[in-house]
Amino acid sequence: MTSKQVSQAPFAFDALLDRWRTRREAGPVRYDEDQKLWQVADHRGVTAVLADPATYSSDFSGLVPTQEDFETFRRGNFVGMDPPAHRTLRTLVSQAFTPRVVAGLEPRIEAITGELLDAVADHDRFDLADALAYPLPIIVIAELMGVPVSDRGMFQDWATTLFAGDGIGESLDMADVEQALDSIAPTVREMNGYFLDHIRQQRKDPGDGLMGRLLAAEVDGTRLDDQEIVGFVALLLVAGHITTTALLGNAVVTFDRYPEAAALLRAEPGRLPDAIEEVLRWLPPFPELGRRTTRDVELAGRTIPANSVVMANLATANRDADRFADPDVFDVTRSPNPHLTFGHGIHFCFGAPLARLEARIALRQLMDRFSALAIPCRDEVELQNPAVIVSVRRLPVEVRRR
Repeated sequence: MTSKQVSQAPFAFDALLDRWRTRREAGPVRYDEDQKLWQVADHRGVTAVLADPATYSSDFSGLVPTQEDFETFRRGNFVGMDPPAHRTLRTLVSQAFTPRVVAGLEPRIEAITGELLDAVADHDRFDLADALAYPLPIIVIAELMGVPVSDRGMFQDWATTLFAGDGIGESLDMADVEQALDSIAPTVREMNGYFLDHIRQQRKDPGDGLMGRLLAAEVDGTRLDDQEIVGFVALLLVAGHITTTALLGNAVVTFDRYPEAAALLRAEPGRLPDAIEEVLRWLPPFPELGRRTTRDVELAGRTIPANSVVMANLATANRDADRFADPDVFDVTRSPNPHLTFGHGIHFCFGAPLARLEARIALRQLMDRFSALAIPCRDEVELQNPAVIVSVRRLPVEVRRR
């Protein structure tokens, strides 16, 4: 079942999709004079960049402005690390955040989703972002870590500050990066202090939550120190929950644009996992990943000098005609679907299984509860800054119950 019709009303992400198309058509590898960096747009090239951390480093030390509060956060944030530090930290964290732990969350995610939707049971119209997409992953991760769910409003405020991107352009340059770091430094400082307090309490009285398991994790006599746990927990809480928030909102706005796809899922709910993968391909929450070259390297016939910034464009790679049939068609039956939205190689997204599980449960309950769910006025949909994250900020919907 493919979706080739375009609704008469504009789609919230039309301008962004056009920008990605233009970038893809510019060639697989090109130098961006305005941003002073290299753009890699094809599936093969992006895969090559992400698969070779020795050549394409995730460590931007010396290339981006430093900020004291972020240096504290960075110690446990293995997204910005290369081997062997990355391997050591990820191995330690993997002992506590296992596939079994994630799978065991399913009944609780079902219950939380039900409770959140019960809260709007008498509403024919509500903001889906506020009612479900934001609170669901926050509650799940807060419970998983063993921190008070009552603090979820603060967690959401943190995420809003970190990912809003207000006041910066849609194409980040180093001046934007420096401005962004300065503006969110107080929030990062508050997060660091909050999690350090909880870690110290857990060291005195270890619980059975994720934080307690992180304290006990050990590889070859090495354990995580407090700052490393702070970095990972903050990464999981903020980046982990905002990915699910984006995925849920992006799914709803895309199904609204392509109602025949939504109708097929209602008729054949077993297709939902494939539909989620297609939403991920179509609208990756984080469409670009930055890397730094450690040596001169040739890619797609271009020589990229050492110490260059390379942007691996996941969004354009996800629309590479050499890898995907009809790449500009939204097709909820697409399988296989080798999109790169969760990355590739050693930095493949750690929280991908949890995001997929939460999205599957939430979308299934929405379809089970409501015989119809639509966006009554697309002008009321408010987006985040796509330079930071591809996601909705507000998503008013209208529903009809069964």
